[in-house]
Amino acid sequence: MDYEPDAEFDRVPPSFDRMKNVVRGAEAQGFNPGLIVLLLVGGLILLFLVGNYVLYVYAQKTLPPKKKKPVSKKKMKRERLKQGVSAPGE
Repeated sequence: MDYEPDAEFDRVPPSFDRMKNVVRGAEAQGFNPGLIVLLLVGGLILLFLVGNYVLYVYAQKTLPPKKKKPVSKKKMKRERLKQGVSAPGE
């Protein structure tokens, strides 16, 4: 028994025929411009963050440690009094 499809099933409705053209047109068009912009902006942000991290690591290795502010005499005196040690000269 050979299978022979009916003539009814061979015909494709016109709406589906138009859809094939739409799909072909989208395929030939190339990338979506919105996608290109999104990838470009995302790439630039990623590049910025990676660059900042690299500069931060480089600065931590090469720059000398930050100097601490000198403690004022008044604060030193107050600390000694808190600990119970009398300040010299009193």
